[in-house]
Amino acid sequence: MSIARIPLDVVRGLIIGSVEVVPGVSGGTLALVLGVYDTLIGSMSSFVRGAVALVTDLPRGRGAHRGVLLFRAVRWGVVLPILVGMAIAVVAGAAIIAPLIESNPVETRAVFTGLIAASLFVPIRMIGRAWRWHHVLLAALTAIAAFFLTGLPAGTQSDPQLPFVALAAALAICALVLPGVSGSFILLAIGLYEPTLAAVNDRDFLYLATFAVGAIIGLGLFVNVLRWLLERHRSVTLAVMTGLMLGSLRALWPWQDEEGSLMAPSGDVGFAVLLILMAAAVVFALLAVEYRLNARAVAREHHSAPTDASR
Repeated sequence: MSIARIPLDVVRGLIIGSVEVVPGVSGGTLALVLGVYDTLIGSMSSFVRGAVALVTDLPRGRGAHRGVLLFRAVRWGVVLPILVGMAIAVVAGAAIIAPLIESNPVETRAVFTGLIAASLFVPIRMIGRAWRWHHVLLAALTAIAAFFLTGLPAGTQSDPQLPFVALAAALAICALVLPGVSGSFILLAIGLYEPTLAAVNDRDFLYLATFAVGAIIGLGLFVNVLRWLLERHRSVTLAVMTGLMLGSLRALWPWQDEEGSLMAPSGDVGFAVLLILMAAAVVFALLAVEYRLNARAVAREHHSAPTDASR
């Protein structure tokens, strides 16, 4: 792992974490766009399996060898900087991004529309020539389902009970590993979006600890299933992700009323369109940077291979 990549991975974490506080925007989608999705899924799966191995092996006298090996499989050099960036972004985003949506909803949603629309290129490219008619049909059906689900009215929870908070966190954390699904939107739909933002801003550690426990449990149950799907049914899984991302754009339509109903474009439409195009350009620029870094890494491996063989 190159030290020069650490700042870039922190920036990736900042981007992923910042969108996690925005309803309708998936952190998993941005992880896919930024080229760290497979790394995060693999590392989280290894970490969860390592933790399970320690819990089951140590009481049986089998030692910690299996758990330690799984922990070593985690790409800590990538994961830790991303987690640092995410933590900073979530705290800052709760205080900055959420109010920004309140004050400039059309412009903010326009930016995220551009980000997500351009990011559709990522899973489509990952499937590549493997696209078949059933992949297209599956993506279309998933997009339709996501479109209607993102149109559901938000719920309200003025004083949520802690067990309910843990359950909601277990559901919302799936968005971190499933592109197209917004964890913040799940919280919004069940009425825990504003209480959770308030807990972050007010440093309500009991609420946050309960939320964290639920998230860890949900992550442990879900991440290995998703990893298995990506390994055994990769093209089908990516087609579903494409549909989820496409359908979730409904939640980001810039012109909406307070209940989330879609409205015709109005006001400074040209500026909103410009923001969409600029955001899309940022995504393609990030993809270009990632492509160059990967190309350099492959070139270094290619040049070093004869030297290693000669030894």
